Amino acid sequence: MSGNLRYFRAVTAGLLAVASFALVMLLTTRTVVGQTSDNGNGQIARGAGTTIIHGGTGSPSFVPVITTLAFHAERSGGGVTGEFECLALAPDQASGSGSGQFTVNVMYVVGKVTSASVEADTATLTGTADITGLGAGTNVHFSFVVHRGGPGSAAELTVNSLPTVPFHEILLQGAFQVDDQK
Repeated sequence: MSGNLRYFRAVTAGLLAVASFALVMLLTTRTVVGQTSDNGNGQIARGAGTTIIHGGTGSPSFVPVITTLAFHAERSGGGVTGEFECLALAPDQASGSGSGQFTVNVMYVVGKVTSASVEADTATLTGTADITGLGAGTNVHFSFVVHRGGPGSAAELTVNSLPTVPFHEILLQGAFQVDDQK
């Protein structure tokens, strides 16, 4: 009987060792999901939310502009892939009743991210987009610089069809994530 007990203890200890090893491997693997891996795949940046354009339409009227944007970029097969969308809305009237209703589509940008770089908590995404409204065109080069964070975080969109008019955006709702690229 004591031989069976020793055998049972040895098997139990072996099973516990294998289960512990499997649990450690599972947890270790989960901590690196989204990081750059040996094959070059991994999340670079992503986010979505509502922003306000700092200064709105600018001088002299300073009509507010609200945007809804979403983006993601990841490394894939040695390159960068992703999408970017931004819908800018302004009120139909600059003041008075209705001036707080953002119903006029002033610009819509839908693009493919083809390049990205990360410096600390800031990502710069570039690519080409189709644009309606302000800066309208097809295959227009764009650059989107985004800072990691929640409400109050900053971003800047520049499109080559309006190169002297960068859109300085302040996040009101949502989140911007920039992943470490170590």
